[in-house]
Amino acid sequence: MSVRELYVKGAHVWIPDREQVWRCAQLTQDYKNHLVTVTFEDGQTQEIKVKSDEELPPLRNPEILIGENDLTSLSYLHEPAVLYNLQVRFCNQNAIYTYCGIVLVAINPYEELPIYGPDTISAYRGHSMGDLDPHIFAVAEEAFTQMERDNRDQSIIVSGESGAGKTVSAKYAMRYFASVGGSDSETQIEKKILASNPIMEAIGNAKTTRNDNSSRFGKYIELDFTRSYSIMGANMRTYLLEKSRVVFQAPEERNYHIFYQLCSAASDKKYSHLRLGHQDNFHYLNQGSSPSIEGVDDGADFIETCKALSLLGISEATQNQMFRILAGILHLGNIVIQDNGGDASTIDKGDESLAIVAELLGISASELKMWLCHRKITSGREVFTKPVTLSEATFSRDALAKHIYAKLFDWIVKEINKCFAAPTKPFRFIGVLDIYGFETFEINSFEQFCINYANEKLQQQFNQHVFKLEQEEYVKEQIEWEFINFYDNQPCIDLIESKLGILDLLDEECRMPKGSDQSWVEKLYDKCKKWDHFSKPRLSNTSFLIAHFADKVGYECAGFLEKNRDTVSEEQINLLKSSQISLVHALFTEKAQVAPTKVKVLPTGPSPAHSSKQMRKSVGSQFRDSLNLLMLTLNSTTPHYVRCIKPNDDKMAFTFDPTRAIQQLRACGVLETVRISAAGYPSRWTYHEFFCRYRVLCTSRDIVRNDMRLTCEKIIANMITDEDKFKFGRTKIFFRAGQVAYMEKLRADRLSACGIMIQKNVRMYIHRNRFRRMRNSAIVIQKYARGMASRRLAHHMRQTAAAIKIQACVRGWVKRVQYRRLVYTITRLQAHARGCWARQKYQHMRRDRAAIVIQKNVRQWLTRRRYLRAMRGFVIVQGLVRCFLARRQLKKLKIEAKSIEHQKKLNKGLENKIISLQQKLTEMKNENSFISSYKEEITVLKTRVTDLKGVEKQLKASNNQVSELEARIAELTKELEMERGEKMDVLTQKERADKENRELIEKLNEENVRLTKELSDAQKEETKRESEEYLRRKFEAEKQQLILENTDEKSGYQRLLKEFNRLEQKNEHLEEELAKFKGGNAHKRTASNVSNLSGASDAPTELVHDDASEFSSFPGDDDIGYGSVRSRSSEMSDSNRNLDNIEWSSQKTGDTSEIKIQVPQKLQELEMENAKLKDDLNRLRKSIADSEPQNNRVQEFMRQFEALQDELERRREECIQLRTVLANRAHDLRSVTQTSYGKDVDIVNEDGELVLAYQTQKQVNRQLEDELKKEKQRLHETETDYKGELERLRRDNERQQKLLAQNLCKSDATNSETLLQSEIMRLTSENLNLQGQVDNLTEQLKKYKRSLRAYAKKLKEAGGSSSKRSSAQGSPYGGDPTDMLDVNTTNEGEVLPIIRKKEREYMGMFEYDRREEMQIIRVLVYELKPRVAVTLLPGLPAYILFMCIRHTDHINDDEKVRSLLNNIVNGVKRVIKKRHEDLDSTVLWLSNVLRLLHNLKQYSGDKAFQAENTVKQNEQSLKNFDLSEYRQVLSDIAVWIYNGVIKLMEEKVQPLIVPSILEHEAIAGLSGNKPGGMRGRTGSVARELESPVEPQKALDLLLKEMTQFYRTLAMFGTDPELITQVFRQIFYFICAGSLNNLLLRKDMCHWSKGMQIRYNLSHLEQWTRDMRLHESGVTDTLAPIIQAAQLLQARKSDDDVHSICDMCDKLSVSQIIKILNLYTPADEFEDRVPISFIHKIQAKLQERAEGEQAQATLLMNTKFAFPVRFPFNPSSIHLEDIELPDALPLTMLKKV
Repeated sequence: MSVRELYVKGAHVWIPDREQVWRCAQLTQDYKNHLVTVTFEDGQTQEIKVKSDEELPPLRNPEILIGENDLTSLSYLHEPAVLYNLQVRFCNQNAIYTYCGIVLVAINPYEELPIYGPDTISAYRGHSMGDLDPHIFAVAEEAFTQMERDNRDQSIIVSGESGAGKTVSAKYAMRYFASVGGSDSETQIEKKILASNPIMEAIGNAKTTRNDNSSRFGKYIELDFTRSYSIMGANMRTYLLEKSRVVFQAPEERNYHIFYQLCSAASDKKYSHLRLGHQDNFHYLNQGSSPSIEGVDDGADFIETCKALSLLGISEATQNQMFRILAGILHLGNIVIQDNGGDASTIDKGDESLAIVAELLGISASELKMWLCHRKITSGREVFTKPVTLSEATFSRDALAKHIYAKLFDWIVKEINKCFAAPTKPFRFIGVLDIYGFETFEINSFEQFCINYANEKLQQQFNQHVFKLEQEEYVKEQIEWEFINFYDNQPCIDLIESKLGILDLLDEECRMPKGSDQSWVEKLYDKCKKWDHFSKPRLSNTSFLIAHFADKVGYECAGFLEKNRDTVSEEQINLLKSSQISLVHALFTEKAQVAPTKVKVLPTGPSPAHSSKQMRKSVGSQFRDSLNLLMLTLNSTTPHYVRCIKPNDDKMAFTFDPTRAIQQLRACGVLETVRISAAGYPSRWTYHEFFCRYRVLCTSRDIVRNDMRLTCEKIIANMITDEDKFKFGRTKIFFRAGQVAYMEKLRADRLSACGIMIQKNVRMYIHRNRFRRMRNSAIVIQKYARGMASRRLAHHMRQTAAAIKIQACVRGWVKRVQYRRLVYTITRLQAHARGCWARQKYQHMRRDRAAIVIQKNVRQWLTRRRYLRAMRGFVIVQGLVRCFLARRQLKKLKIEAKSIEHQKKLNKGLENKIISLQQKLTEMKNENSFISSYKEEITVLKTRVTDLKGVEKQLKASNNQVSELEARIAELTKELEMERGEKMDVLTQKERADKENRELIEKLNEENVRLTKELSDAQKEETKRESEEYLRRKFEAEKQQLILENTDEKSGYQRLLKEFNRLEQKNEHLEEELAKFKGGNAHKRTASNVSNLSGASDAPTELVHDDASEFSSFPGDDDIGYGSVRSRSSEMSDSNRNLDNIEWSSQKTGDTSEIKIQVPQKLQELEMENAKLKDDLNRLRKSIADSEPQNNRVQEFMRQFEALQDELERRREECIQLRTVLANRAHDLRSVTQTSYGKDVDIVNEDGELVLAYQTQKQVNRQLEDELKKEKQRLHETETDYKGELERLRRDNERQQKLLAQNLCKSDATNSETLLQSEIMRLTSENLNLQGQVDNLTEQLKKYKRSLRAYAKKLKEAGGSSSKRSSAQGSPYGGDPTDMLDVNTTNEGEVLPIIRKKEREYMGMFEYDRREEMQIIRVLVYELKPRVAVTLLPGLPAYILFMCIRHTDHINDDEKVRSLLNNIVNGVKRVIKKRHEDLDSTVLWLSNVLRLLHNLKQYSGDKAFQAENTVKQNEQSLKNFDLSEYRQVLSDIAVWIYNGVIKLMEEKVQPLIVPSILEHEAIAGLSGNKPGGMRGRTGSVARELESPVEPQKALDLLLKEMTQFYRTLAMFGTDPELITQVFRQIFYFICAGSLNNLLLRKDMCHWSKGMQIRYNLSHLEQWTRDMRLHESGVTDTLAPIIQAAQLLQARKSDDDVHSICDMCDKLSVSQIIKILNLYTPADEFEDRVPISFIHKIQAKLQERAEGEQAQATLLMNTKFAFPVRFPFNPSSIHLEDIELPDALPLTMLKKV
């Protein structure tokens, strides 16, 4: 096949373009005569003249290959194909990662993506590189796996230009290692490694024009691992910190983040001593004019930085010193240096910044001022101090700031490394290199030179590694290959670092006393012109050009020497050494070996002989040495490469700039990888994959089933004739570039031809059938048409006759209607006319009356006005006259006032007044003293008066209101009387009109009533139905809400329980290791606390062995339970007892036994409490009687109740007296016998008189019990009568309330509503009070009933004999009434005759000796094997253990039941911990623990659990103990075992999920695998499959495993509800695993694969139907993966947007969009999903996602667990029917 054959009409090619770099065009005609005619997408046509076939434009890959995960899988490997594939994946599919051979290309999305969570880490764990979609986690997993498999160190090299996302990629790689290699030690080194990121970003990252968080240094982090491959430590190396940024920033750039973080905390009082403020106030921070970053909170970042420092062990004091140094650097930049004339400079004495710097750094301000403006010069033995110029002083200040920051940076790195340091030597490490990419700017200086030099070294190592892997693949497949030439940049490296190279000449010039940048560059022109990679620019004498591997870069020589020297004054260093701040002093006094400095200090005198050589090295030499060390490290490891690409300079999300991208692709080595791959055989297929894909190109006779290679050779022989275009390896076929595209074209042509043939035949069949149907249809239509015409004629004739008849009827009806309407109209007109006349007459009468009233009022007003005018005149005249007389009198008084006699009269009057006033003053004093005593009384009276005034005001207001209402009523009454007469005539006429229309109205009313009734019934029915529907929906919603809340609570509780179990198991493992480490084999038995949720025991786990002899040493008495397990009901009944602790008999094994009468200390307290209750009851009765003095029934009830209470009290006193007499007589008898016979007490009973006395006493007790029963029966009858009486009273009360309500409705409107409401409230309150009193009396009655039962029980106990056994068995209430007396002796040697018991019914319990307890646990728990348990009754161990518990309850032994339960709990825990990997054992004990839990509930005595019990089972309930707390412990253990069962099942199912659900193909080759470059990649680890299962067999194996799980659960009697929950969890795990894998595999997202996935899932659904699990909703958990398969099969047009959104309701928005983006047609005949369609789907889904938090998640949580519930499942098995099988050696148990 020649190249010309591919350039045919319709082929797509790439044409170079200035703006888009490459444009796609289509050939309009075949290539010939060296002329290519193309048409672009915009319709533009262009003719291209080519000289030879090598100059033809590159061909575009087939549509099926566009968007591939691996660039090497492309058929045509060239620059436009790589660029376009990256653009399609990034813009259309939102995929930021793409493989290029062994390189991961990462494009910065400038947006947060949900692809880095724990679920994603779990999804990539265990998968080889290329199995899933490209991801940084895949590279990290590859490195981690190779370290495990090859036992070799690894490195991940992350490179790219600023803003490309290098730091973020390195951060996520370290996060992956921290997750999969988490340390088990307490140091949690992985958390510290992640905590170092915010610190390094704060001190080493800054905002640039290209990136808001650009790393301005390179770093290499080594993660150290132990032999078990868990992280044990780390180490960090840094390279070439950009120190110049500390003192200078370009426009739109910032200094390092830490300075702005400090300024944001300036308002904090904690940092007030730093004298900080806004960042614009500092010279070192305001040069870039960009103080803030959008979306970044410097204050919050500062808090995070401080937390990270604290986490790494840096104390707050040390942090404070760090911040002092950083603040000092900022203030140092604010020091103003002034020109002092000539060559001198100075600093103002009042410079505030100078004093602040000196204070913060702990140095002398005067010395700092001195050495900033002066320097020392040494000449021989003389030392001179010389001032420096303003520019030199400024440079010295900036150099000092940079040096301090660099020292602090190195110190922080050293402290971080100390925190990371491993305690022992690491076994292996993985290094993550985050280094700057190739840089080129308009002006390039020393920093760019070093960066590009480092990239040259890394590119050389990258090229060698890629070449090595490529050749290894060919050797492995045993194919012939030729040496591949690749770009070797060793000459460029030699130019830089060889002798007389650029660095060597730079160091030489730095050593020259008068060296300058210009002289150095001239030396370069002279010495380096022999190198091909070096050149001199034409128009510049201060720059030089170097041809790097990525591009030719020009460097300006200005600043090279100064940056290489990096000098700082020795006097300034000595000044800092003398600092009072410990950290500042330590930074500049540490040894060079500890932290080699990058700054050379220039001494003023001769260098000491002992100065190290490292201190004299330049920056370039140090960088070269550290770079060589880095390369040695990388070469000793297996490298992995991540190339970060910056898509645009505007930081726009998912925006791709082809020009910027192609520059970076050329610079980072991606295109070099493509070139090396294209030079060999880039396309590689396994024989099976090739056959499945291209079997359509061969005939059946060419297929050899047993030899796939021979079959493939025959297929290729028919397609490709040139043998150089392909090679056959051992397992793969290798193709040259372009051959896959050619084969795809042949395959598409063959499929197209087959499709045309099929279409031809199908269309012929369709048209033939259509013609036949049309002919038959025409005949049928004609037949029916003729019949229809005849029927239509007959119908027309009938219609004509009917129409004539109808017309006659209608005309008659019309005339009748017209007549009736005319009569009705005339009648209505007459009525209206008469009404109008009457109204006019009425209006005339009203006007006359109104005129009379108006005339009366007007005349009255005129008369009043005349009167008032006359009175006003009289008053005016009188006033004038009186004024005249007053003026005359005034003149006379003035004359008299001037005379002397008049003054004397006045003085004499004053003297008399003074005397009288003195007398009055004396009297007033006396009165005042008398009145003062009444002040308090007056105050009280005033208060009362005030209150009375308020009441008076209210009363007045009420009276006024009443008066107004009465007046209003009177007026209304008058008006009513007046209008009544006027309306009589109108009413008469109205009655006459009503009489005429009454008959018509009655008819209408009857019809209306009927219709209204029907409507009302319909409305009531509808309302009822709507109400029922509303209540049902409300109930369902509340029910679902409660279920969800309960589910969340259970889920949270079970997660905590699971975490507690894990931590406890971890603690036990640590204790075991500690015990082994100490070497002690002895163990101590400690008390176990069963309240621990996880069921952990403090006993060592080494005790769990199959050997039964080891359990004999377990002391059961040391276990401590929850405390008292006695029931609360027993405690309540015991509180009412007086003499319940009297022990009537007691036996001991000593020489003597005596009867003790124990009176409890609480007896008096209980009697006092009883008396108090009686008093309360009497007061309550009295209050009821007082409240209802007229109610005879209540009085009668109270009298009867008092009589009953008196009788009850008398009976109780008689019982107490009888018991006291019995006790005293027994005590006297024992005392007499001991006095008379001593130790031989038993001879008293030689003739059996004690037995006779016992029988007599028992008869007396029975008589008393009969009397008590009669009394209880009478009390019950009385209670029934009282209840009936209360019910009658309640009915009477309700009847009275109804009557009252009716009376209120009929009352007159003038009655006072206030009085009625108050009366109703009063009656209601009294009714409620009476009801409360009745309830209280009922409660008191119940309480006294309980007291009666307690007294009856005491009477039963009073009939006991001298031994516990006889009291339990001889009493008719303690044992069987038919039992005979068995008297035990206290002497061991004496044997008495025993009376044999008759055959009786069993009580359903096992009696055992406490010393045999551990033997029982050993047989039933430790030694019970699943194969033995299968032969027994399901849950038999649980039944036996519960019957033992019942016996302990029967004998009321608190300690025994506690010991038994603790040993059961601890035994189950130990067995599960030992056999946790055995599914049969875990399921066995899951079912038995649940059965024991159900038994404890069923026989607990709670009514909630007794609904399905028989009478016998209710009688067998626990009487003395409340074991609800132990039920909770057993429930927790069951949850723990359940989680273990689920974990075991998930581990067995996990390796089968992907092969069975996703990869299994019912029809092999149906999906038609596409070409892939990652299959069998040499760079990927061929990890051994966890389950060596072929996909064709995986589905059967999965179903087989599920069936085995089901049988195991059913075999051991697991509850059906629990089985449903187990498989619900397993199915969810299957769904999550398969869906997560599908979302990360592009090759699975096509139509045929969706059909196969749905077919595979149908097998699981059928399995649930076979196992009868489908009705329980188990398959609902498969809904997400089912909907994903349906989404792959669904049509994807604009009309299907709504249907797809409705169909995928169980998938999140991110999952739907991800599947649509990944969807790739398997053939060219299927269209891709349009971008517009995806946008419409996304817009539609946003409406659904507004209220759903989970819609943003991409992967399902595989660790999610549904909350487990254990529904109560009572047993129908009777305990008395259970027998001990021979398979269980339990001879120590005795059935009773």
